[in-house]
Amino acid sequence: MAQFDRQRIQQLLTEAIGETGLFVVSLTVSDSVLPKITVTLDGPNGLGIDEIVTITRRLNRGMEEIYGEEAAYSLEVTSPGADQPLTDPRQYPRHIGRSLALKLQDGTEKTGPLTAVTDEGIELTEVIKVKTKKTTLPAAFFPFGDIKEAKVVISFK
Repeated sequence: MAQFDRQRIQQLLTEAIGETGLFVVSLTVSDSVLPKITVTLDGPNGLGIDEIVTITRRLNRGMEEIYGEEAAYSLEVTSPGADQPLTDPRQYPRHIGRSLALKLQDGTEKTGPLTAVTDEGIELTEVIKVKTKKTTLPAAFFPFGDIKEAKVVISFK
């Protein structure tokens, strides 16, 4: 049974992505009888099925070259789901205008439209509810280091 090196897989993944503009959000390698390699990718405009197929094929070829054709593993290449938190600063720009739910390191929570993204953090226009009335506060800046979790608020309106 092949022992899979996460750093080597990361290198193969970087090669498979090439100049597509995509980036790795997460890479996990399980220690099971049939190891499962799970790759989550994202990009400035999201990720299409054709890109997933291409990168999966490239990564599989690289894995075969390094570990041999007999290596047994399960490979899943995916994009973050709508319910997944934003974990990389590069994920934020395409969500400008959408509402985010932030959990900050100090325990406070903020919700409102994302209005801007910089290299240091984000600007959010917080919407608060007082009884049945909604109030929009002036935009506030939140450094990435202060954000514990950020999720896009899914609206079905």
